[in-house]
Amino acid sequence: MKTKIAELRKQHKLSQEELGLAVGVTRQTITSLEVGKYTASLILAYKIAKYFGLTIEEVFDFSELEEL
Repeated sequence: MKTKIAELRKQHKLSQEELGLAVGVTRQTITSLEVGKYTASLILAYKIAKYFGLTIEEVFDFSELEEL
Protein backbone atom coordinates (compact mmCIF):
# COMPACT_ATOMS: atom_id res chain seq x y z
CA MET A 1 0.00 0.00 0.00
CA LYS A 2 1.34 3.42 -0.91
CA THR A 3 1.53 6.09 1.76
CA LYS A 4 2.51 9.73 2.11
CA ILE A 5 4.31 9.05 5.39
CA ALA A 6 7.82 9.79 4.11
CA GLU A 7 6.66 13.00 2.44
CA LEU A 8 4.79 14.17 5.55
CA ARG A 9 7.66 13.21 7.82
CA LYS A 10 10.14 15.23 5.74
CA GLN A 11 7.78 18.23 5.60
CA HIS A 12 7.64 18.18 9.40
CA LYS A 13 11.42 17.57 9.67
CA LEU A 14 10.96 14.34 11.60
CA SER A 15 13.21 11.31 11.61
CA GLN A 16 11.71 7.85 11.32
CA GLU A 17 12.71 7.31 14.94
CA GLU A 18 10.87 10.46 16.10
CA LEU A 19 7.68 9.55 14.25
CA GLY A 20 7.86 5.99 15.55
CA LEU A 21 8.19 7.20 19.14
CA ALA A 22 5.27 9.61 18.66
CA VAL A 23 2.92 6.85 17.46
CA GLY A 24 4.26 3.96 19.56
CA VAL A 25 6.17 1.86 17.01
CA THR A 26 9.81 1.27 16.08
CA ARG A 27 11.82 3.07 13.43
CA GLN A 28 11.84 -0.20 11.48
CA THR A 29 8.03 -0.20 11.35
CA ILE A 30 8.02 3.33 9.94
CA THR A 31 10.62 2.27 7.37
CA SER A 32 8.53 -0.75 6.37
CA LEU A 33 5.40 1.40 6.01
CA GLU A 34 7.24 3.94 3.85
CA VAL A 35 8.56 1.32 1.42
CA GLY A 36 5.31 -0.66 1.29
CA LYS A 37 6.59 -3.82 2.99
CA TYR A 38 4.05 -3.52 5.79
CA THR A 39 0.41 -2.42 5.93
CA ALA A 40 -0.57 -0.46 9.00
CA SER A 41 -3.29 -1.70 11.31
CA LEU A 42 -6.34 0.51 11.52
CA ILE A 43 -5.22 1.76 14.93
CA LEU A 44 -1.72 2.62 13.70
CA ALA A 45 -3.09 4.29 10.57
CA TYR A 46 -5.36 6.39 12.79
CA LYS A 47 -2.46 7.37 15.09
CA ILE A 48 -0.27 8.43 12.16
CA ALA A 49 -3.05 10.40 10.48
CA LYS A 50 -4.02 12.08 13.76
CA TYR A 51 -0.39 12.98 14.46
CA PHE A 52 -0.25 14.90 11.18
CA GLY A 53 -3.76 16.34 11.61
CA LEU A 54 -5.07 14.47 8.57
CA THR A 55 -7.57 11.74 7.78
CA ILE A 56 -6.44 8.17 7.16
CA GLU A 57 -7.40 8.57 3.47
CA GLU A 58 -5.10 11.59 3.17
CA VAL A 59 -2.11 9.56 4.38
CA PHE A 60 -2.79 6.11 2.92
CA ASP A 61 -3.63 5.33 -0.73
CA PHE A 62 -6.46 2.80 -0.89
CA SER A 63 -6.87 2.92 -4.70
CA GLU A 64 -5.31 -0.54 -5.13
CA LEU A 65 -7.92 -2.00 -2.77
CA GLU A 66 -10.81 -0.57 -4.78
CA GLU A 67 -10.10 -3.15 -7.47
CA LEU A 68 -10.92 -6.03 -5.09
